[in-house]
Amino acid sequence: MELATSSSLNFSSPNFVQLYKTRILFSSRSYWIEASKHGGRGRQSRLSQASLNIFVSKASLAQRRSANYHPSIWNHELIESLSTPYQYELYGNRSEELKEEARKLLASTNESCERLKLIDSMQRLGVAYHFEEEIKEALNLHRKDVMITRDLHATALQFRLLREHGHSIGSDVFDKFRDRDGRFSDNIIGDITGILSLYEASFLGIQGEDPVLEEARSFSTIYLNKLSGNKLEISEIVSEQVQQSLEIPLHWRMPRVEALNFINLYTTTDLVDDHNSLVLLELAKLDYNLVQSIHQQELKELSRWWSQLGFKENLSFSRDRLMENYLWAMGINFEPQFSKCRIGLTKFVCILTAIDDMYDVYGSPDELELFTNAVKRWDVRAMEDLPDYMKICYFAMFNFANDLAFDVLTHHGLNVISEIRTQDEIKRGDVAKAIQCYMNEEGISEEEARDRIKGLISNSWKKVNEIKIKKSNDLPKSMVKMCLNMARTAQCIFEHGDGIGTSVGVTRDRLVSLILKAVPINNQEKSSCT
Repeated sequence: MELATSSSLNFSSPNFVQLYKTRILFSSRSYWIEASKHGGRGRQSRLSQASLNIFVSKASLAQRRSANYHPSIWNHELIESLSTPYQYELYGNRSEELKEEARKLLASTNESCERLKLIDSMQRLGVAYHFEEEIKEALNLHRKDVMITRDLHATALQFRLLREHGHSIGSDVFDKFRDRDGRFSDNIIGDITGILSLYEASFLGIQGEDPVLEEARSFSTIYLNKLSGNKLEISEIVSEQVQQSLEIPLHWRMPRVEALNFINLYTTTDLVDDHNSLVLLELAKLDYNLVQSIHQQELKELSRWWSQLGFKENLSFSRDRLMENYLWAMGINFEPQFSKCRIGLTKFVCILTAIDDMYDVYGSPDELELFTNAVKRWDVRAMEDLPDYMKICYFAMFNFANDLAFDVLTHHGLNVISEIRTQDEIKRGDVAKAIQCYMNEEGISEEEARDRIKGLISNSWKKVNEIKIKKSNDLPKSMVKMCLNMARTAQCIFEHGDGIGTSVGVTRDRLVSLILKAVPINNQEKSSCT
């Protein structure tokens, strides 16, 4: 049987779509390879379990290392049972009504500081994506006419929002809050809201600018830490906000997690004190639930794919983490219109996780060299020399990548398969963690090493912030946003340890709140626009 390989398929040919349609279908028992030419009958050949010797022998399994990853706590039956009453067919009209009300609210808010607060609330509630043009127009006005005010909260909020949206605004706007020695003035002591806003704004710094933002972070951190230690001076709600910000600033938070967090905060504070606030709150809750229903449907589709792939049965050394891998995709792009992106990303991470475990835990050096060379060749015939368990990984990866390349070529006219084939190598294996490297190389304590890593992370964020506001940057805004969200999602997943390897505790609770539980909407909120 003649196999369709990357060498026989001319991906750059304009007639590619008409000439070939390649699908390599994998199941836990056999491989099917199908190559059909336009205008002729497709030929199909079954490669049996015996001929490919697909299953790894028990003897070889016994000699392998194991990371002892716990089984998945999310089985296929549980995922298939996911449901919510909030469907677009039932609540779509109400959602549109609320969006129109919120759009009018933004247009009618003329006072500068109030408009900034409204935009900030929309962002934190997770509904700003519905009003991108309106928000862009509003912030353009602020960019052209920066507020001259002695209000620290208004100044810091304006600075943060403008930089978040890629506008260039200098850190010298904070000079008016500093004394002659360049230190932040004692006059702002006691302005809890203002100092908290200053703290949040300090994380939007870029490389090479005046150190005022570093000083702002140091000053505000010391003040907020003292404040959080004295619960008698502040309310429980303010104390919670301060603690959350000290743990992880707004700029570093995963958007979907922050939406749920701010919905709960918005519900329990005096922020909801009028008709307009109720409109925004109901919209946020309803939108959260409607988007969650889409995420549930995507997970059902992915669970069926994952079950058919057969990794769980045949690659027992690998982590079975479909739900946790979906968390990555949802963190990068949660909006409804990116469904295809989330599904593709999740599949990619699932396959990558198996390959990662193969390099880290299971494969021998000789086997891994064979696999690396096979990836360099990017040819289905390269799998012939691989051990049986590697054939499963290679076939799944080859199938996914070529399928993705075919989709990109047909829909966007781009040949991305050549980018895969020009990679020099895959570098993986058992590598020391960054903290361990610092401890060993510098002879320092774990605490000192952690502080240095935090410094590297902070500096990396400055680089990303600079890319966002650089006028010469020709990257699409959507790509920059995805990169930012990937960093935020990594922070979320690994904030309390390895949220993938050990997916219980915080990770489990997070998935329950994001995927399984709808946000309740009470009668007062439901009648907000009636």
